[in-house]
Order: sequence, then structure tokens, then C-alpha cells
Amino acid sequence: MRKIISLICLLLPILALAAQSADSTDMRLDIRKDAPDRHIVVKGDTLWDISGTFFNDPWKWPHIWGLNKEAIKNPHWIYPGDIIFLDRDTGTLHIGQDTAPATTQPEVAAPPTKIADNTTVRLSPKVRSGDSDHDAIPGIPSGVIAPFLSKPLVVEEEELQGSPTLIGAREGRVILGSGDTGFVRTMPSDKGTKWQVYRPGQTFIDPDTDEVLGIEAIYLGNAEVKKFDDISTIAITHSQQEMYQGDRLVVPAPEEFSTYLPRAPENNISAKVISIYGGVLQAGQNAVITLNKGARDGIENGHVLALYRKGETVQETSGFWDDEYKLPDERYGLVFVFRVFDKVSYALVMQTKLPVQLLDQANTP
Repeated sequence: MRKIISLICLLLPILALAAQSADSTDMRLDIRKDAPDRHIVVKGDTLWDISGTFFNDPWKWPHIWGLNKEAIKNPHWIYPGDIIFLDRDTGTLHIGQDTAPATTQPEVAAPPTKIADNTTVRLSPKVRSGDSDHDAIPGIPSGVIAPFLSKPLVVEEEELQGSPTLIGAREGRVILGSGDTGFVRTMPSDKGTKWQVYRPGQTFIDPDTDEVLGIEAIYLGNAEVKKFDDISTIAITHSQQEMYQGDRLVVPAPEEFSTYLPRAPENNISAKVISIYGGVLQAGQNAVITLNKGARDGIENGHVLALYRKGETVQETSGFWDDEYKLPDERYGLVFVFRVFDKVSYALVMQTKLPVQLLDQANTP
């Protein structure tokens, strides 16, 4: 027994050193072969893009930058003009200052001017420039997902049945747009005067269980209640699409903060693409897709999932053999979950080598 304990004590430092060496090697291997030594940040960059310039797995940028979850909630720390340096020894990035000599001469202060007695001196305000939080580099292309953050995307069947309904307009109008007046039934008076108008779209059905996951809401515009009554009066304040009798109203959702911590799910997620926003059959980079898994399945905002194309079944007919073989599933891209409902979630296609198709898999990477 003493010999065994002594052997374990002897091996522990060696194993720890080997693990540390392996981690270091993995980090070095994660650096792209064509990675530059530095990158000057420009407007339109994202943390994902910048990390992808240096590393093979840009979605791991919180680890690459040495950040934590609290820091990512308010990452206003990198701006256009900053210089990003790659430390190849540690496999991390950091912000530095350009050491190149200044190309402009320093400004020389003018000598003071003598002012005569009883002379009025007029002072003018001076402008001071500085970085604004609005200029900070976002984690992902926030402009792409912004339209989806505060608009209804999915409604439950129960919510649809009880929602206020547009029943008509003045002078028998059939189509409503900005500036028009409409009339709505079952409008509650305790939820404010600001509403969004939507039209029920496709019903999401789980391809594996046939469960109804929700109904997609097509955003039409905004409305403001002018008078609450049995039949309430509304004014259309913004119209993105034409509105008709039978369209529904919903209270606007609070806009969610559009910077998330990218990370793999802690549990094993296996989802399927059930819809591509816009009604198309295929999607590319920066497209928005719908997955058949949501909050009840453990999906959270910021989760990164890998896209897989199901392997085809081929038949071998050469010689005396007549067998079927299933080819392995092919990983071809990454998606970033940015809005989660109970049974479904919406994700942004960040990387893809193939067109995203319906029923493709989105799994924990």
C-alpha cells in the first residue's frame, strides 16, 4: 500500500505538468495560421469578427479576452481606432497603444493677451471629444438582430385567442396604414395605450413530436389607443405592412440588451431548424432561423450551437454486395441564440459553409 501511495505522489506533479502543457498546446493550436500580430479596430467590427481574425473558434472570445460574464454585460471597452495585439505565448488578445511617433507638431499655446481696463472679454464654449458607449464594438452584429428584440415573434394559442382584434376602420376602409383610425374589440384599459399590431403567421410544429410550439407573429406596425370602450378607438402611428380586419394587437415587449455572453450550453442540446425568417427555404450568414427548442429545454440567450447536415444514405451495389450505409453527419456552421421563448428560440447564423436548410440539426458544439 505504501508503495502505491508513493507512486501516486510521484506521478501527480508529472500528470499536472502534462495537463498544463496540453492546455497550452491546445491554445496555441487554436490560433489561426494566418493570424496577424495586430488589428486596428474599425467601425462595423464585432468582437466575434475580431476574434475570428486571430482564432479558429471566435465564439470563445470571452475566454480569449480573459473576460467574465459580468464584464460582458456592459462591454464598452473597445472602440474604433483601438489596436488589438496578439500574445502568441499565452494565446490571448489585449488592447495596446500605437508606439509610432506622432506625425503632427504639438500645439503651442498662444501668449497671453493684455486686456485693458473696463474691457469685456467674450468666452466661447470649447468642444471636448470622447468615446461614447454607442460607439463601442458589439459582440455580434447588433443591427441584424435589433428588429427582432422588441417585436412579437411567437404567441401561444391561448394568448392569440384573447388578444385584442382589429374589427374595422372609418368610412368602411379595408386597408389601414399610418395615420388611419381603427376600431378594436376586447382592448384592456390597464395595459397602457401603446400597442403593436401583428398578424398570425405559420404554426410551428415540432417535427419529432408533432407538438404545437407556437404561432409566428408577423409584425405590421404600431398603434396608440385614443379611447377605451367596448369598441376602442386606435390610431395607427407606424405601418410596416398593410393592416386588415382580423389583425391582432399585443403589448410591446421590453427591448432586451443586445450583448450576450457567447457560450456552449452546459447540457446536451439537440435542436432542429423549423423555420427560416422571411419564408425562404435556405439561409446564409446573418440570416435568422427558428429552432424547435426553447427555455424549457435549457436554451438561453447567448448559447452557441453547431449546425449539422444529416448524412445521406448510400447503397453499395458493386460485386456481390448490396448494402446500405449512412454517411456521418457533417458539421458546417455555427448559430448564436439571441431570443428565447418557452418552446422555440431564434438564432443568428454566424458562420456557414453550406446553405442552412429546414430540419438541419443545431447541437451543442
